[in-house]
Amino acid sequence: MNLFDDKVEKMRRYCLFTDRCHKEVRSKLLKENIYGDELEQIMAILIEEDFLNEERFAKAYAKGKFKQNKWGKKKIQMELKQRGLSDYCIRKGFEEIDDDDYDEMIRSLWEKKWDQTREKNEYKKRQKVMNYMMGKGYGYEEVKMAIENGI
Repeated sequence: MNLFDDKVEKMRRYCLFTDRCHKEVRSKLLKENIYGDELEQIMAILIEEDFLNEERFAKAYAKGKFKQNKWGKKKIQMELKQRGLSDYCIRKGFEEIDDDDYDEMIRSLWEKKWDQTREKNEYKKRQKVMNYMMGKGYGYEEVKMAIENGI
């Protein structure tokens, strides 16, 4: 194997460990001092061999952040946009999140945070819990609707 093949193999292993987006792989290559045509060739090989697939990355990312971190769609969308994913890929990622599961997550997080919040004034308590929910990436209207329909 030559030096170029070694670099490609190293990036294959990097992509096998977990799904990666193009931006992450490009950054890794730049850190390895790989630039220009060589960088583009390696990217093309990884895409052609399906080591890099942004739609698959978006699906895995959205599903994982929702289930593991309990993030809402707004936060997931923001993170995927920062990684340079297209609106199409982001929509595909959201297909991995079931609407009923999403509403149930909102209700579950709300109830848990409500019980944990030590505030006597109900208006202030509601505000604190809503701020928490919005920080997790849930929109005001979707939280309001899920709470009204489920609690």
